[in-house]
Amino acid sequence: MTENKNRPKLTKKETAVQVLKFVAFSMGAGIIQIVTFTLLTELTEFEYWACYLPSLVLSVLYNFTVNRRYTFKSANNVPVAMLKVAFYYCIFTPVSTYLGHLAANAGVNEYLVEITTMLCNLITEFLVCRFWVYRNSINTNKLAKRGEKESEE
Repeated sequence: MTENKNRPKLTKKETAVQVLKFVAFSMGAGIIQIVTFTLLTELTEFEYWACYLPSLVLSVLYNFTVNRRYTFKSANNVPVAMLKVAFYYCIFTPVSTYLGHLAANAGVNEYLVEITTMLCNLITEFLVCRFWVYRNSINTNKLAKRGEKESEE
């Protein structure tokens, strides 16, 4: 088995920084998601799924944008990266929506369901982005190149 020469080698420190950035930006996305979810839950009579889906979409758009630029520093083709993330969400969204709906109907607090779902999303989305979406394009955008140039000087 040959190793992919295009795949960037990250040090343990670089990987730790990448994880911390992803978590920090995901917390911002989480705030967007929970505020949207709370507004829809408290101000409407919508069922769980109708509150969850719009909040998830807003969160994903924010998270994709900032993590692509600042965490993974990818110059990868944006539509291709978006399609890969969309594919992940084509699996994650129906499963999480269905399980959340079941839990909410079983009397589990909808906020507990939402937080548990968000934690599962955080972990699985990081792995998908790191090892599939951006695996060969990490540190390839202008921001990364500028950082390399500054560290060489």
